[in-house]
Parts: sequence; C-alpha cells; structure tokens
Amino acid sequence: MKSISPNLNIMIKACEKASKALIRDFGEVENLQVSRKGPKDFVTNADKKVEKILINELAKRKFSIISEEIGSKIKQDKRNFWIIDPIDGTTNFLHGIPHFCISIAMISNNEIITGLIYDPIKNEIFYAEKNCGAFFNNQRIRVSKKNKIDDCLFGSNLHGVKKVDLNLRVSGSAALDLAYVAAGRLDGFFQKKLNIWDVAAGIILIREAGGIINDFDVSKIKNHTIIAGSETIYKEISTLLKNF
Repeated sequence: MKSISPNLNIMIKACEKASKALIRDFGEVENLQVSRKGPKDFVTNADKKVEKILINELAKRKFSIISEEIGSKIKQDKRNFWIIDPIDGTTNFLHGIPHFCISIAMISNNEIITGLIYDPIKNEIFYAEKNCGAFFNNQRIRVSKKNKIDDCLFGSNLHGVKKVDLNLRVSGSAALDLAYVAAGRLDGFFQKKLNIWDVAAGIILIREAGGIINDFDVSKIKNHTIIAGSETIYKEISTLLKNF
C-alpha cells in the first residue's frame, strides 16, 4: 500500500474490523432487529454494532464525532471530527442486496482532509487524502474522461428531478455512487436531501480524483444538495439542473 497518514491507517483498520461483523449480519439479515427512524429510513442492530466498533477503533484519536446513529459527540478537540456512516445503503442491506458500504471522513478546521469508503462484500476500498490523490485498492483513480453528456451514466435518487433526459441509475447508496464517480465508473452524480455522513468521504474522493463538486458547507449536518462530475460534465449538468 502507498504511504498513508496515521489517521487514514486507523480508518482502514477500523473498517476492516467492523466489516467482519457486518458481513456476518448480512448473512443472517432476516434475523436482524429493525426499527424505523422515519419514512423509508430504517436502522438495524447491525448499524449500531458497526458504529460501536468504528467509534471504539477511531477513539485512538480523541476527535469529536458526527455519526448517523448517535448524532454528535463533541470532545475537547473541537477542530477535528470523524464523520461516520456505519452502513450507507441500509435498505439494500435489509433486502439482501449486496450494495452498501462503510463511510468515514475526517474534517479538520472546517475542511474535509481524508475520506474512506469501504464495500465489504466486494472488498473494494476507496480512499483519498488532501493533496495526495484518490485511490481504489491502492491504485490511483481519476474521474471519467467522457465529454458528451449523452454518453454518460449518472447516479441519482431522482428526488426533486423534473424531466431530464439522462442515463440514470438509482443504486441505493449515495456514498458508493460518489466513490464510483471518483473511479470513473459513473460519470456524474446529483441528489438532494443528503446528510454530511452520506457524502463527506465521497467529496474528497472526487476532488482528489480530478472532479468538481458544488460548494459544500461542512458546518451543516443535513439537507445537502450535491452535483458532481468531471469539470466538463459538471458544467453541463449544473446548467441542465439549474432549477434542481
């Protein structure tokens, strides 16, 4: 593996440990206890178990934490935050669809400086550090080079999208969609009503892979709108989605 920072090393080890429990639970998904947080918004004991493992491992750094299930835990260090989504794609997970991930980012002084997205089923790890590039399984990645929007494939959940003539896929995991944009598998992404834990890791991945993302306020926890792609495609879809 290329030289990485101590913080990223802790993130990787935390994901590796948590993923073992997650894979076991996925094999017994019909036995999991499930509760509802809101419409179409579920939480399982697997979410809570993975979150606990991640927090315990990440506690080697005494940073504050923002996580999907526990909310915010502010510690003495208020400049550095772990941003955690224990399972992005919980609905897929609950239905036995093998498309979900663990997402962790680090924010320092109001800037995302490290991000990691790990797909435990496919054993695919996407990570990036500020000014160090973006990587997939230790190989450098770049956003798509396509420059014709008709040739492109986009990730979205279609929420708030009025009639647009684009090739779209709804995968059920915004974090993996963003990782796929960084790796050139998807050519762009747009979605509304996202939370910081859904997108923080993906944002630095795309930026370090040479892509563009609209302005993002790291101090805001919920209700983000994200548009992302290569420089050329970002400009085109931003124009197309100007009322998005």
